[in-house]
Amino acid sequence: MRSLILPEPPPAFVARKKRILDQLALPDEVYSDASPKGSVDVGIRDLIDEINGLEGYVTTSSCAGRVSVFKEGSKKSPFALEEEGRGGAEGDGEGEGEVRKLAGVGGKGGGGAWLFVSHDPIPLEGEASGDAAMATEQGLEQAALVDEAVRDVATARLIHFKFEPMILHVLTASPEHAQLLLRCGLQAGFRESGAVSLTAAAGEQHATPIVAIRSMGLSFESLIGYQSGGDDGGLHCTVSPAYLRTLVHIANERFTENTKRIERFRAALAEATRPLSKNGGEWEDAQVRRERKRAEGLKRREELQRQKQDIDTSVSAVGDMTLDIPLDADLT
Repeated sequence: MRSLILPEPPPAFVARKKRILDQLALPDEVYSDASPKGSVDVGIRDLIDEINGLEGYVTTSSCAGRVSVFKEGSKKSPFALEEEGRGGAEGDGEGEGEVRKLAGVGGKGGGGAWLFVSHDPIPLEGEASGDAAMATEQGLEQAALVDEAVRDVATARLIHFKFEPMILHVLTASPEHAQLLLRCGLQAGFRESGAVSLTAAAGEQHATPIVAIRSMGLSFESLIGYQSGGDDGGLHCTVSPAYLRTLVHIANERFTENTKRIERFRAALAEATRPLSKNGGEWEDAQVRRERKRAEGLKRREELQRQKQDIDTSVSAVGDMTLDIPLDADLT
C-alpha cells in the first residue's frame, strides 16, 4: 500500500507518544478515561497494541463498538429561556439553539445518565426471556409502559437506544503515515474515516495528523422512552418488549459486521506495514504486486510472440530459397 519509505517520526511526536503509552501502561484499577467503561475495550485491545507498536502511530481514543441506552440531560423550557434571553446581549442567538440541543450523556449537560452499556452482543434466551427481563436488560426495570405520545417534547428527557460501531483516533507522525492508515480503514469498510491537522500547527515544523477510523453506516438509534417530572420523575417506556427485542437483534447483527470490519482493518494494516523484503527491496502491497505481475506477464507474452514471429519468418525464408546447381554437377 505504500510506495515510498515513511519519513522518520519527529521528536515532538515521539515524546507525545511516550506520554500516551505511559498512561496506557497503568493498571486497570488506576487507569481511567472519559468513556463509561473507563478503560480500553477488551475487544480491540490487541488492535490497540498492534497500532501502538508501529513506528509513527499512537492511539489517542477508541471504542470497540457498543450498544447503549441513555437518558438525556435536563433541558430548559422555552419560557425559561425566553426570560433569560431578555437580559442577555442582543443577537447572541443562544436561546433557540439551547432548546433544541440534546444534553450531554453520562452525567454531563444537565444530568444525563447511562441506563445500560455493553461492548458485546446482548444474549437473548429466545422469546421466553420475558417482558420484565427485557426491560431490566435495558435499564428500564422501573419504567411504566405507556402507549400515548410524549406531549411536552421541549422539556421531556428522552431515552435513546443506540448502536455505535468501532471508532478509533490515531495520532500519526506525518501526512504519509496518515494516508497509509486511512487507506487501510477505507478498504476495510470504515467509509467515513478521515484525517485532520494535515498541515503543521503554528510554531510547529512538522504536521502530525489525527486519523479517525469510523463507519457511521452501521450506527442506528431509536427513541424508546422518556422521563417526566424532572430529575426525580418516573421513567416511561413507549415501545413494547417485542420492539426492544427487535432492536437488540439488529444491534447483535451490527456487532457481527463490526467485528468483520475490524479484522479486515487489522489485516490490511499488518500487510501495509510489513517490513522490507529480505533482499533489501521495498515491500509492495498486494494490489501493486498484482499490477506489476500483470505488466510483467504482458511484456513476456509480447516477447514470446515476437520470437515466434521471427522463427516463422526464418522458416519461410528457408522454404523460399532456391538452389542454383548445374545439371551436370557431381553430387556424390
